[in-house]
Amino acid sequence: MQKGENTRRHIIAKSAELFNQYGYSGSSLSAITELTGIKKGGIYRHFASKDEIALEAYNYAANIVGGQLKEAITQKETASDKLLAYLRVYENVVNAPPFIGGCPLLNVAIESDDAHPVLRQRAQMGLKGTLDAMKAIISQGVQSGEFKMDLDIDALATFTLSTMEGAVMMSKLEGDNRHIRMNIESLSTYLKQACLRSPATSHP
Repeated sequence: MQKGENTRRHIIAKSAELFNQYGYSGSSLSAITELTGIKKGGIYRHFASKDEIALEAYNYAANIVGGQLKEAITQKETASDKLLAYLRVYENVVNAPPFIGGCPLLNVAIESDDAHPVLRQRAQMGLKGTLDAMKAIISQGVQSGEFKMDLDIDALATFTLSTMEGAVMMSKLEGDNRHIRMNIESLSTYLKQACLRSPATSHP
């Protein structure tokens, strides 16, 4: 039983690397067998289909990135720094991403369409979960007095995630981290100028 579970985890881990680099369409079963060293029959003893492997692979990659995000966020004190932590995890996305291939959510969201409804649904869940986490951070900032009371929480969460994912996509495409680094600076400036209470209006 233990050996079987270890084999399943091995397939998921290696497939996650493959899918996150080459996408669902670009990752054949033959590539999975070559990367894992397990024959097709062995793969199908653990998974009913390629779709099942892809879903488990996405969950694996997303959990690893999520763990790194959680660690980065918990090290920060202010809501602004917690939001910026999302981008800082990808600050060296070209050479040292939190998971090989970049952001699992972005990669699945770009590729998933009506042909892959299960993957699309999982990406939608990932999107909602990330936005909800960001909105919780922003809400805490409002409650603590760090952010203005009339701040549009939903809009700032969307803006933060869009700023992150857009920069990740551009940096990976160009092979240059300047886009993510510029967006870190831009978001930092935005938070200071547009979101933070001024000293005259801040509560002690």
